[in-house]
Amino acid sequence: MEKLSKLEKIKRNGPVVLVIMDGMGLGREDEGNAFFQARTPNLGRLMGECKWLKLKAHGTAVGLPADDDMGNSEVGHNALGAGRIFDQGAKLVENAILSKDIYRSSVWEEIVGRNSGQKSFLHLIGLLSDGNVHSHIKHLYSIIQEASVSGIENIRVHVLFDGRDVPETSAHIYLKELEDLLAGYRERGMNYAVASGGGRMVTTMDRYEADWSIVKRGWDAHVLGKGRPFRSAMEALETFRSEKKGIIDQYLPEFTVVDDNGPVGAINDGDSVVFFNFRGDRAIEITKAFEQESFSHFERERRPHVLYAGMMQYDGDLMIPEKYLVSPPKIDRTVSEFLAQAGVNQFAVSETQKFGHVTYFWNGNRTEKFDEKTEEYCEIPSDRIEFNERPWMKAGEITDEVINKILSGKFPFIRLNYPNGDMVGHTGDLEAAIIAAETVDLSLLRILKVLRETGGVALITADHGNLDEMYELDKKTGKFSVDPATGEMRKKTSHTLNPVPFIIFDPGYGGEYELNGEISGPGLGNVAATILNFLDFEKPEDYLPSLIKVK
Repeated sequence: MEKLSKLEKIKRNGPVVLVIMDGMGLGREDEGNAFFQARTPNLGRLMGECKWLKLKAHGTAVGLPADDDMGNSEVGHNALGAGRIFDQGAKLVENAILSKDIYRSSVWEEIVGRNSGQKSFLHLIGLLSDGNVHSHIKHLYSIIQEASVSGIENIRVHVLFDGRDVPETSAHIYLKELEDLLAGYRERGMNYAVASGGGRMVTTMDRYEADWSIVKRGWDAHVLGKGRPFRSAMEALETFRSEKKGIIDQYLPEFTVVDDNGPVGAINDGDSVVFFNFRGDRAIEITKAFEQESFSHFERERRPHVLYAGMMQYDGDLMIPEKYLVSPPKIDRTVSEFLAQAGVNQFAVSETQKFGHVTYFWNGNRTEKFDEKTEEYCEIPSDRIEFNERPWMKAGEITDEVINKILSGKFPFIRLNYPNGDMVGHTGDLEAAIIAAETVDLSLLRILKVLRETGGVALITADHGNLDEMYELDKKTGKFSVDPATGEMRKKTSHTLNPVPFIIFDPGYGGEYELNGEISGPGLGNVAATILNFLDFEKPEDYLPSLIKVK
């Protein structure tokens, strides 16, 4: 790998601090925008006094298939850290399905050989929605269709309800569509059915080992058939909604579908399992439960001998899972790898919910550090509570760590992620989201004060929007969508298509640079080169242009 060339034009005494305000985009200034509604005097002052611009954080600008695809934290941090745009999971899977390469893979051939014309079952587990952040329902349908023509007679689908990357109570739409599809296959003699499920935030899809009980609930329901029993998934959905008014899909309890003989789809020896999510962070733990012989996170009761495969490989360093249908993007030569090679000390910090984003995803889907001597990571354990109940989360503790590292003088480059805007935005609670935005603003003030004293620079941005749209918008009228049953505006819990800010706080500015007006449609991928410039390095030749033009 080539070495960085020195720039020698921007010299600051203090560090360069990259502040990622997760989920805080720039949307319409109305009552549904928590960022606009919040009291954020510090960000307001920065945007009035400092150089800043808007960045694209969605669609093709971050490697997704189309510009109507919302950005997300995974692809956002990949782009921020890589300095170039790589085709991401959704696009890679879509291309593999269109080309049929996914069904020419040795893993798919192994699944077909194991299950076609046999009594064994193919189990498909994943997020049932078209949010295109962790999965897409059309990928599931494609697998079911290919399985049917390949002679696989027995399929069980284990559905995880979304309500986070799609409207908060839309599960019945996706479930009915799936049930109708499976009924059509049953009419043709196939034994295809839904077997279990639950909401994504309480069943199966934990991440960063924040709460293994979430994975255990999924294991019990999917594998052991021990969830609350219902005659159908739709009965489970309707019952949960009637029992707890106002519950949203992501928090629906786990369940198991049963008939007169018991669970219809427990996972047994000889079966095959495909986890059809393409995104890795919420797929790794359930994968470990299936694959690892030595496992101590919860009592599995039994571990069936199955052929397990992921839609993609979720962790390339740890080789999780061993078998997968579509190869993940190969992201190399990230900004942190260049800095490690140059001997520049780096510090990364967030709380558990976003720790992997400033480390694993930032480093190009790499778990390990590039250099143990120059890199230091800090993970602050997240609270195990719904985030709208404590919207300040761990912003104070993250800020404390950053200030300590600034004052140490040891780290020229520091990056941090405040998860508040995203994690609280996903709850659909506008008032809590307003507090989340205000929390980030107050925390930022503390960091800027120390940077001013030490002669440092802050680059302040976000990885995508979220709390900037807390109500669903009617695409035809542009007005808020109203629930006819309640007369209230529909809450929005998903990400947005809005741009994000990029603000340069540089108290030592002496005219050394200006904003680069030659970039057409700047995006997150331009941030890496900008970081290097502020650290007094030229960008690598193939990196996207810097957001500043050095004089």
